[in-house]
Amino acid sequence: MSRWLAIDHGTRRIGLAVGNTADGIACPVAVIPAQPAEGVLVRIRQLLDEYQIVGIVVGWPLNMDDTEGPQGRLARQMAANLAGATGMDVRLWDERLSSFAADEALAGTMTSGKKKARQDAVAAAAILRDFLDSGGPACAPRPMDIPPKSDRP
Repeated sequence: MSRWLAIDHGTRRIGLAVGNTADGIACPVAVIPAQPAEGVLVRIRQLLDEYQIVGIVVGWPLNMDDTEGPQGRLARQMAANLAGATGMDVRLWDERLSSFAADEALAGTMTSGKKKARQDAVAAAAILRDFLDSGGPACAPRPMDIPPKSDRP
C-alpha cells in the first residue's frame, strides 16, 4: 500500500487529503492558508512524515477545452516547486469539476461558513479518489513532463 497526498491549490486556501492505492479511499485532512509559502511547505512536510506519503498529486485546473489558464499554470508551478523542495514523486491531475463534487458531497450537511471552510479539503479528496481510480501515477504527468505553452494546443 502506498499513500498519496492530494493538494487542491488555491490563491487563498489549499485543501489537503490523504489516500492510498490499496483501497482507493481518500479522506480530507486539512485546509490551510495559501500564504506564506514557507508555512505551506512546512505543513506539507509534516503530513508527508505523519502519513508516510510516497507521492503528491496536485489538482490541475484545466479549462473545459483542455487548455491551461492562469490558475493551471500556478498549480503546475506549485507542483514543480514541491517536487524540487521535497524530492517526492509529484503528479498533476485534471481537477475539473472537483469543487462541484465537493459542493455536492457537502450539500445540506452544514452551514455555509463551515462548508466553505471544509470544501477545499473535500475537493482534494475528490481529486485523489479520481486519480487513484484512474490508475494513479501511471496515468498522470509530472510537472516537468508538460511541454511549454508554445508546444501545446
